[in-house]
Amino acid sequence: MRLSTFTLSKVGRSLPVLLVALIFAGCTSQTPETYQEQPPANGSASSVWYLQQMQQSSDDSKTQWQLLAIRALLQEGQTQQASELYSQLPGNIIDTQQQEQLLLLAQIKAAQQDYAAASAILKRIDFNRLDATQQQSYYSAVIAANQTQPSLTLLRAYIAQEPLLGNDARQKNIDDTWQALASMTPEQMNSLVINADENTLQGWLDLQQVWSSNRTDLDKLKAGIQDWKIRYPNNPGAKSLPTQLSDLRPASTDSASVSKIALLLPLNGQPGLFGRTIQQGFEAAKSQGTEPVTVPQRSAISSEQTTGEQTGDHNPVTQDITESSQVTGVASAPANPNAEVKIYDTSSQPIDQVIAQAQQDGATLIVGPLLKNDVDALAQINSGLNILALNQPETVQSRPNICYFALSPEDEARDAAHHIWQQEHRSPLLMVPSNALGERVAKAFAHEWQSLGGGTVLQQRLGSLSDLKRGVNGGSGLALTGTPVVTANNPPESVTIGGLTIPTVPVEPQVVTDGGNVDAVYIVATADEMALIKPMITMRTGSRGGAQLYASSRSSQGATGPDFRLEMEGLQYSDIPLLSGGNPQLMQQALSSVNNDYSLARLYAMGVDAWSLANHFTELRQTPGFAINGNTGQLTATPDCVVNRKLNWLQFNQGQVVPVS
Repeated sequence: MRLSTFTLSKVGRSLPVLLVALIFAGCTSQTPETYQEQPPANGSASSVWYLQQMQQSSDDSKTQWQLLAIRALLQEGQTQQASELYSQLPGNIIDTQQQEQLLLLAQIKAAQQDYAAASAILKRIDFNRLDATQQQSYYSAVIAANQTQPSLTLLRAYIAQEPLLGNDARQKNIDDTWQALASMTPEQMNSLVINADENTLQGWLDLQQVWSSNRTDLDKLKAGIQDWKIRYPNNPGAKSLPTQLSDLRPASTDSASVSKIALLLPLNGQPGLFGRTIQQGFEAAKSQGTEPVTVPQRSAISSEQTTGEQTGDHNPVTQDITESSQVTGVASAPANPNAEVKIYDTSSQPIDQVIAQAQQDGATLIVGPLLKNDVDALAQINSGLNILALNQPETVQSRPNICYFALSPEDEARDAAHHIWQQEHRSPLLMVPSNALGERVAKAFAHEWQSLGGGTVLQQRLGSLSDLKRGVNGGSGLALTGTPVVTANNPPESVTIGGLTIPTVPVEPQVVTDGGNVDAVYIVATADEMALIKPMITMRTGSRGGAQLYASSRSSQGATGPDFRLEMEGLQYSDIPLLSGGNPQLMQQALSSVNNDYSLARLYAMGVDAWSLANHFTELRQTPGFAINGNTGQLTATPDCVVNRKLNWLQFNQGQVVPVS
């Protein structure tokens, strides 16, 4: 008996008439029209209804309702409750229910981001025994378990799922299929081997090739897509193009969009210094133009120029790059001294009034605002202007006219998670400040780590500089131990659904965990703090400790002498390309403008990159995979147009600083 064809007749006969009457007696506040007496038993009702039926049933019928309730909870996003209810399933489940049980467990594991377990469970399912509804759930679980790593498995699941979906869900499937393709690197694409009869998959791969070959020329791209639709008329994408390819406009519209820019920045109060620094970088790029930033390779930095004493430069990284590589993408933005840039002070009036004034003044593009509360307010403002916001809200609402470009510690933490994962470490420990910054960084890293397929992330909160000095004097060192990072709000102890109280899965206990298995440590600290932290780790673990140490750009502030570089031996740290050898001439200009303040130099670089992004707003918003080699990182955008930054990673090696290979 399959779930999707399970009828209520058996259960209805087993329910005493008196019990049914009592149920209605307890719902006197509901009219007959609002009370759903007999919804279908195929997973389309709410979890509340199925839980009520489960309470009123026994034996096989109770288990059947329990399975349906678990399915409904998962569809409603209540993973914790679904997991707890799943754990209460009887051990002697009948054969016809076993496939559904496995399918639900795979979905739970995927929702909990335990992708390896989900994939293993899916392999145990007999697909031929699933009905259409279960097959759709099966493919959804396959997609969830593989979505962090684009692959043939993921593409085939999207293609197989598409015919099973209703019209409303098909467009999302098409968009997701395209996004998986667009996320693949050229190396991944070249390594794909498909079967001769996979015509739909071949069509998708050919569309990706059309896009890859023409993405820098939107006119050619549009013509290529039209030709592709003729060649593959039965492909789902030909019937309804991916959203990102359905409204392409010629690149020539970009020049008009930057003819009159409204630059929205705080110019007074404490944030005023930040706003004015970004303005400096933006106007410098407007006057001089920008070019792709080089990415130094491991052999690119000469030993003579890694010492600040010999070069006279405060940056320990050389200014002479002898070898370089560039990420594919249109990355330059021409100088345009004739473009009108008008500055609006967001510290003087509410952001909605500032935007209204900019629109009234004839602005064609808005760059800013910078402060987070102003960026959050954009969700409530209806403006037809394109907006390049210089921060990111907590919850991004996809808007066709807004992109988000942030320079934040959370952004660095997410990049660090990718870097550490690529270096094949799987048991990270975070050492972060005991404040709100540390909390934000820990959550950003852990969330990104788990999205990659990683498990629990440990954190250790660091004290003040004086606390660290006392630790050095005490000779105790720093142990590689921590407590689990909680990536979601602590759930309530229990939840009541349809009269049934279900205990939630308890949060992992906050106990110190043995750090013996820690293989990577990501440290967020200043240079002064790092000068104490690394020796204290060595003091505790020995000079040949197994964990690789990583640091954020917070510890990279220039003016570090040879003793510091020797003390940091083996440490890897991230920084923006501008300050790691990618653009020596602009680096000198930026540091000179901000009196060698590295923190402000990063904001200067942000202003420069904002000019590049503004000049390529259409491609950024519409062209999947569009990349810019910027001064703040290698820049790409998500489907919601959140700009991601891939940073440069450097390493201390025998008193020198070299790029990580």
